[in-house]
Amino acid sequence: MESSLKNVLVVSFGFLLLFTAYGGLQSLQSSLYGEEGLGVTALSTLYGGMLLSSMFLPPLLIKRFGCKWTIVISMCCYVAFSLGNFYASWFTLVPTSILLGLGAAPLWSAQGTYLTIMGNTQAEKAGKVGRDVVNQYFGTFFLIFQSSGVWGNLISSLVFGQTPSQGSGVLAVLLVAVFLEPIKDAQRKREGDEGPPFWSTLLSTFRLLGDKRLRLLVLLPMYTGFEQAFLAGDYTRSYVTCALGIRFVGYVMICFSATNSLCSVLYGRLSQKTGRAALYALGAVTHLCCIIALLLWEPHPRQLAVFFVFSGLWGVSDAVWQTQNNALYGVLFEKNKEAAFANYRLWESLGCVIAFGYSTFLCVSVKLYILLGVLSLAMLAYGTVEYLEAKAAARPAAAEQAKPAEGEETETAM
Repeated sequence: MESSLKNVLVVSFGFLLLFTAYGGLQSLQSSLYGEEGLGVTALSTLYGGMLLSSMFLPPLLIKRFGCKWTIVISMCCYVAFSLGNFYASWFTLVPTSILLGLGAAPLWSAQGTYLTIMGNTQAEKAGKVGRDVVNQYFGTFFLIFQSSGVWGNLISSLVFGQTPSQGSGVLAVLLVAVFLEPIKDAQRKREGDEGPPFWSTLLSTFRLLGDKRLRLLVLLPMYTGFEQAFLAGDYTRSYVTCALGIRFVGYVMICFSATNSLCSVLYGRLSQKTGRAALYALGAVTHLCCIIALLLWEPHPRQLAVFFVFSGLWGVSDAVWQTQNNALYGVLFEKNKEAAFANYRLWESLGCVIAFGYSTFLCVSVKLYILLGVLSLAMLAYGTVEYLEAKAAARPAAAEQAKPAEGEETETAM
C-alpha cells in the first residue's frame, strides 16, 4: 500500500472511531439531559465555542504544531467531552462543551489541509491532476467517516439511551498519534516560506475574505449547516417522530449515513470524469426535489418506506456538499489552505447556529422555504465562481495562441 493512501486511511479511521462515540452523545444530549435545559445549553455553548475557534485558532495551531498534532490535540477535546458525560452536571458538561467547540474547527481544518497536501503531493509524484487525487482522497475519507453515523445510531437505536463506548475516542487519538505521518506543504517548502508572522496568521481567516471567490462561496458551507440542522432537528422531530415514534429516528439516520458514505466514494471517483459542476447540479436538483416534496407531503405511519427514501436522498445530496465543498476550497485556495478551511467551518457553524436558533419558533414550512432560498443563492454564487475560474484559465491559453501569430508576423516583415 502506498504511503499516501495509508495516511488517508489512518485519518479516516481515526475520525470514524472518534465520531462513533461523539455522534451518539451529541444526538442524545437534549433527551438524556433535558432537566433545566442542560442538554440544550451544552449544545449551544458547543456551537458558540466552534464559531469563536473558527475565527482565530486553526491557522495558528496548524502553523505551530502541524496538521498531525493539531488533529491529535483537537481529538483530545472530544475525549474530554465524552468524559464529561460520565458525570453529567453543569460543572462538567458546559466547560467540556466549550472545550470541544474550541477544538472542532482546528480538527476539521487540519483534516482538510492534510488531505489536500497529501493529494497534491501524490498527484505530483504520479503525474496526475491534483484536484482529481484530492477529490478521490476526500471521497475515501467521507466513505469511512460517514459510516460512523451508521454505527453510532445503530447502538443508540437498539438500546435507546445507551451511547457508543467513549473508549473509541481514546483509540482514535492513539491511532493518529502513532501511525499518521507528519506532512509539510511541498509548495511552501520549495518557496522557502516559513509562514507569515503571528498577527498575520491570527487574522488570516478574515484576510482571506478579501478574495472575491471566497465571499461568493460562503453560502455553500452555510447551506450545509442549514440542511444538516434541518435533517437532524426538524425532519427527525416533525416528520419521523410525529408519525412513527422516536424509536425509528436512529434507523432513519442510519439510512442517511449509509447512502452518504457510499455516495462519497462514488463522487470522489466520478468527479474525474464528469467534473465538479455536474455533481453540484446533481446535489442541488436532488435537494430541490426533496424540499418541494416535503412541502407537499403529509406523513402517515403506513408510508414507512417514504421516510427512508427522503433520508436516503438527503444523504445523496449531502455527500456532494461534503466531498466537493472540501475539495473545492482546497483547490481554489491552495496557498491559504488553513485559512480557507477555517472559513469553511466558520460559515458552516454559523449556518447551524442560525438554523438551531430559529428552530423553536418557526414552522416547518417556513424552514423549508428558507432552505430553498439559501440553496438557490448558493448555487448562483457557485456558478459565478466557476465562470470566473473558467475565464481566468482561458487567459493563459489565449496568450499562448497569440505568440505563434506574433512570430509569423516578424518573419514576414524580415
